[in-house]
Amino acid sequence: MERSAAVTFQGNPLTLIGKELELGQVIPEFTLAGNDLKPFSSSQTKGVRVFTTVPSLDTPVCDLQVKRFNKEASSLKGVSIYAISADLPFAQARWCGNADAKSVTTLSDYKEMNFATAWGLHIKELRLIARSVFVVDSSGKIVYKEVVKEVTQHPDYEKALAAVKSAK
Repeated sequence: MERSAAVTFQGNPLTLIGKELELGQVIPEFTLAGNDLKPFSSSQTKGVRVFTTVPSLDTPVCDLQVKRFNKEASSLKGVSIYAISADLPFAQARWCGNADAKSVTTLSDYKEMNFATAWGLHIKELRLIARSVFVVDSSGKIVYKEVVKEVTQHPDYEKALAAVKSAK
């Protein structure tokens, strides 16, 4: 499924591949690559989770977005935060080291765009992942979602963090 003009990049419309997820929906299964290149699947996640996606950690807004969630993680006990991009796992590991990011788990969708397509975030024209934040409760249901309309803009951190704090 393709959704034309679902997001923009510097005002130019882009197509997202995959079905749009809805609040209350159980998250789709996925397999990503960890920084060690080993497969990481949805079955390895549990409890309250934040899935934040970025086009590339090597861009300023993406860098700040993941750093913000890494910083907030210390006050979010029992919450797992996953930062997902199409960057190679080696680049993600380098970024984590440079950013001293130890409270988020970076995962890569570089191989098949499995996560991006299953979650309706695969940018067709760029083969990147749209910027988003999903909060998932302990039963695996989506309780908050934001797919940022303009890819170069930040998500609404305050709304996402409020949703995390109220999720169970």
